[in-house]
Amino acid sequence: MKLPIAVLLVASSLSLFAADLASQPGLVKSEFIYEAAPFPECHASTIVETKAGLVSAWFGGTREKNPDVGIWVSRFIGGKWTSPVEVANGVQSPTKRVPTWNPVLFQPKQGPLLLFFKVGPSPQTWWGEVVESDDGGVTWKNRRRLPDGILGPIKNKPVQLSDGTILSPTSNEDPETDAWRVYFERSTDNGRTWTATPFVNDGKTIGAIQPSMLFHPDGRLQAIGRSRQNRIFDVSSSDGGKTWGTMTLGALPNPNSGTDALTLKDGRHLIVYNHVPGLPGQWGGKRSPLNVAVSRDGRTWDAALVLEEEPNMEFSYPAVIQSADGLVQITYTWKRRRVKHAVVDPGKLVTHPMAEGAWPSK
Repeated sequence: MKLPIAVLLVASSLSLFAADLASQPGLVKSEFIYEAAPFPECHASTIVETKAGLVSAWFGGTREKNPDVGIWVSRFIGGKWTSPVEVANGVQSPTKRVPTWNPVLFQPKQGPLLLFFKVGPSPQTWWGEVVESDDGGVTWKNRRRLPDGILGPIKNKPVQLSDGTILSPTSNEDPETDAWRVYFERSTDNGRTWTATPFVNDGKTIGAIQPSMLFHPDGRLQAIGRSRQNRIFDVSSSDGGKTWGTMTLGALPNPNSGTDALTLKDGRHLIVYNHVPGLPGQWGGKRSPLNVAVSRDGRTWDAALVLEEEPNMEFSYPAVIQSADGLVQITYTWKRRRVKHAVVDPGKLVTHPMAEGAWPSK
């Protein structure tokens, strides 16, 4: 029997997908969170694990910065993702609506699931808001604006220290000076009140935003993330995030695109990022491929996986957590049209050194 072309194409793509999984040890699964949605574009996903399972969120609408952009949520139930549901938007009045941005899901050790997000016309003028869920993301309540001077986590997840302090990695894009500066917000009462640290960089020598947090055996905290200087930035704290040292540039390239990272249960560090330099004199650079690297010290990184690799396409803004089963859960923007979810077994990764920062050739 002769099969339809469409069936043959699907079978071919599945075969290639299976071969790709087999050729990259540690990559367990790669799937779309949704196939169709009531919005054409999406960006800036986030993921968290609750007692009820995985929850992901992102912003979606006609286009980034468009007033119709809202915050959408999907839950992983019974082995599949639920259809996206809008849980927040920027409606200010019957005649005014502004876009929403950069949702960040966070489950404290105690209390409800928190969903932070930004509201406003642009990253230079937005403000932070938060909403809560007591049922693992099914319903949401108690939406409120954060106090003036507190933005909430700007893109990547907060962390909770051993004493219960929540440390929220954040940053500011100054509308007057155009300086990109990192700072941190701290809460000792489970997110009810916050205090902000001073900026940890001048925003010009190194323009940096969107930090992620790493933990070291000696108690040191390390923040790494996006910079305008074509490399991942690096800054550390030895007092639980109250004060920070001098920001430097690390070894990994960065095309002025979002990253995310975490410290694994086995003590290694893992980062998801675009391993491609920026373009001098231009805004950022290419956002393909999308890569995973692993490090034992947070400074020297080994190549692990290539999640996506297609020229002239965008695969960006990853979010990463390690779930209770030890697997690494990653979500990211796929061509601005969908959100993709990848599952990685860190114990099965085969890593390779990067000579002079170059990704190993196949």
